[in-house]
Amino acid sequence: MDPGYRGALKPTGGSSAWHKRRPLELRETLVSYAFLLPALAFFGVFVVYPILVGVFTSFFDYTMRKFDFVGLDNYIRLFGDKIFLKSMKNTILLVAGAVPMVVIFSVFISSTIYQKSPLVRSLFRGVFYLPVVTGTVSVTVVWKWIFDPFSGVLNWVLQSAGLTDQPIMWLGDRRYALWAILAVLFTTSIGQPVVLYTAALGNLDKSQIEAAEIDGASDWQVFRYVKWPGMMPTTLYVAVITTINSFQCFSLIQLLTSGGPNYNTSTVMYLLYERAFKLMQFGYANAMGVVLAVVIGIISILQFRVFGSNVEY
Repeated sequence: MDPGYRGALKPTGGSSAWHKRRPLELRETLVSYAFLLPALAFFGVFVVYPILVGVFTSFFDYTMRKFDFVGLDNYIRLFGDKIFLKSMKNTILLVAGAVPMVVIFSVFISSTIYQKSPLVRSLFRGVFYLPVVTGTVSVTVVWKWIFDPFSGVLNWVLQSAGLTDQPIMWLGDRRYALWAILAVLFTTSIGQPVVLYTAALGNLDKSQIEAAEIDGASDWQVFRYVKWPGMMPTTLYVAVITTINSFQCFSLIQLLTSGGPNYNTSTVMYLLYERAFKLMQFGYANAMGVVLAVVIGIISILQFRVFGSNVEY
């Protein structure tokens, strides 16, 4: 409670009445924490405790038969593991490709559909949001058919247009497989940003936009100096969430390529799953998880530093 408010509650005629209020305030505080207790307990049991156990076991050679303390050996082993380094490189490439594409494409689509009628705007928001509410398995089944080298629509279009003579193994050729994953990740990541940016455009101060237009500002200048600063909180949110989701990309890899060919589409999350649940190397897998969490934390802090300085709440 605000100290000034406490002072206002304190009676000027004596301290006895004020002391009678203190149990009431204490009871209100305890009741408030009691309402928070279920959520705090859930968070502690299902989030904090697994994180602590994961960090703790990352210092052990933890398998189905062993649980031996090895100190930092798992971490030292990670940075000499070529498969882990390749998976980290693939993960960073997915993040570096997906985040800018999602932000730029979502801003473009939102700016375009916002100028349409409410009915058309709602239709397009629903279309772009559809992959988000559709199950990942359903989406990957469709994309697997699109990428099929013999009966897929993508090769049919390219061959019909004369752009290629031979069918391309989109998910089996190391030259194309990661880009195919990036394309699927992109299409499944733009739904929420499109909806958020459209809402952000609706919350901008119309008087500032009209004043800029009356002063002769071009469409680009209106967007750059009026609309874009107003959308910075949304951009910060979209950038951070898309970065985290891209770093945690697992289901698309598992369903489309299983990390192949030769780990060329493996990500850290997929390799973590493979080491933990196929090879039963729980301690080593937890070390991967800790490193991934540290990398995500550092990049998120940098994003807050870069975008947060221009955000006005």
